[in-house]
Amino acid sequence: MHLIQLKDIVITNTGLYRPGLSLFESLSWAVGDKDRVGLVGHNGAGKTTLLHVMRGELPPENGSVVRARGVSIGYLPQHAELPRNSTLWDQAALLPSALAAVDRELAEVESLLHNPDVYYDNAALSAVMTRQESLIARWESLGGAAHAGKVREILAHLSFTPDDYNLPTEGLSGGQKKLVLLTRLIVEQPDLLLLDEPDNHLDLAAKRRLETLLKNYAGAFVIVSHDRYLLDEVINQIAELENGKLTVYKGNYSQYALERERMRLRQQQMYVAQQKRIAQIEEAIKRWDLAAQTGNGDEKAAIKARSRRKILARMEANGEMIERVRDRKNMELSLSGGRGSTKAVEIRDLTMAFDDNLIFAGANLLVRHGERVGLIGANGSGKSVLLKLIMGELQPLDGVIKVGASTRVGYYAQEHQTLSSWLDRTPIEFIRDVSPTPEDVAVGLLLKMLFTYDQTRGRISNLSGGERSRLQLTALMLQKPNLLLLDEPTNNLDIASSEALESALEDFEGAAVIISHDRYFLDRVVDSVVEVKDGELTPFVGGYTDYLERRP
Repeated sequence: MHLIQLKDIVITNTGLYRPGLSLFESLSWAVGDKDRVGLVGHNGAGKTTLLHVMRGELPPENGSVVRARGVSIGYLPQHAELPRNSTLWDQAALLPSALAAVDRELAEVESLLHNPDVYYDNAALSAVMTRQESLIARWESLGGAAHAGKVREILAHLSFTPDDYNLPTEGLSGGQKKLVLLTRLIVEQPDLLLLDEPDNHLDLAAKRRLETLLKNYAGAFVIVSHDRYLLDEVINQIAELENGKLTVYKGNYSQYALERERMRLRQQQMYVAQQKRIAQIEEAIKRWDLAAQTGNGDEKAAIKARSRRKILARMEANGEMIERVRDRKNMELSLSGGRGSTKAVEIRDLTMAFDDNLIFAGANLLVRHGERVGLIGANGSGKSVLLKLIMGELQPLDGVIKVGASTRVGYYAQEHQTLSSWLDRTPIEFIRDVSPTPEDVAVGLLLKMLFTYDQTRGRISNLSGGERSRLQLTALMLQKPNLLLLDEPTNNLDIASSEALESALEDFEGAAVIISHDRYFLDRVVDSVVEVKDGELTPFVGGYTDYLERRP
């Protein structure tokens, strides 16, 4: 059964850049009650916009959105916000709309029962008590009696404890806020979940718990995510949004990637064959035109030429022309820093704390030139602190951090802090500050990193998260470091850009210490994984999958 159907949807891009162009052009799609869809596409393709259309927040300019009668839709936004002056429990345990309505009516009835005019009027009292019985039955049928217990169960699965229930909402991290909103949705169990990057800002353990919740979810869902392992584990079809069109592939992400490549290869083969046939027809037309024009003219040749022209015209009119396969332009990222010290960075007996919060106690780590080290651990375990210690932004309480004499450090900040003082300036100005260069050279470099010409001259504050990520990576290219310290570099990148970064790191000659919760990225890029836990740094040879097999 289809829960929602979109037919011939048209939405015009109203963004700051490339306004007026069609974001969706005659887009059609249907989501069934058993579908678990991964919605993929490059940054700016319109994935979030499409979710807004599906939930009814954004009406299309043309086309129709038809939802099945009585279907319920739940939505998790990309950027989770909770009201201030509240607690984790208060927000997680908010009643679904149907239960909240019954709850309000029950409170009204309770008030009436305390009203003397009702209490001493047998007929009025009987009517109110009958209404109360009906409401209690409705409350129970909607799961009201079990609601609080379900909330506790989901919170426990997501690793929250009763001690966390009174945490103020303003103190929750972005990942924690998402999990609170997700708890509400899982308890409510709408027919269709629309999840916009639910895994963003979650550590690796939280991502595994998210996978379990989604695997066990009874309804359908559409999930926007750049986490390829998540898309492999929980979905049964991929919907690819590209150039305003939607193409649906059966299977998980890995199956989609293989099928997409097979289809593109087949299309290119068909295109080449058709172009060869068209060239033959056009060559025949030239011969017959020439025959018809020489001497007294050849009427049969003219007829044959007109006939072949009609064949080409019909192919065009019937939409039979096969398009040449065009690869979407990706960022041209190249990281090169040359030879550095044999020991890029060495940490011995590191101790670090903030007040009574002990971060490291006697931790040790050696990163040699050419090594790729992935740092993993729970949020708050000290991964970002370690990078700041290596850069010298923080000083340890005890121990030694030695950066090689020939080591040049390049840093990528998770929250784009390296751009904070440049928000009112332009990308051109930022790049020319990193590496003095003529303006046209700076523009050319930014264009290669997928910025539009208008964006190069606009304010950095107007750039999206993914665009700011690409700007930081552009700066790293110019700095030519031989030790990269990367804090969640794939967090805001689409899959194609993540793959470009992976390729650049494979060719990078220097060393890299990378904080990441992207399991696919870790498996492809790093030589070893270092777990940050209980104040220690514990190394494991191999990628993330190897770590899972070898950890105690």
